Amino acid sequence: MREIIGDYRTYDHVCALRAVTSVDGMTADFFPFDMAFLGRAATRIINEVNGINRVVYDVTSKPPGTIEWE
Repeated sequence: MREIIGDYRTYDHVCALRAVTSVDGMTADFFPFDMAFLGRAATRIINEVNGINRVVYDVTSKPPGTIEWE
């Protein structure tokens, strides 16, 4: 993935956050994190982990998605 940061293009990696709640493992809903928490987490990850230039939060339920990231 290509991002433009300042005057430079970067070709770094994406970090995906996926948190779910489930009772039986057959169905799951995404965990509703507070937006302020997600903002702080994304900022820290981008600033403190070399090679990460984007953080995404997966809100896919199961089904149709799976609990594991694919």
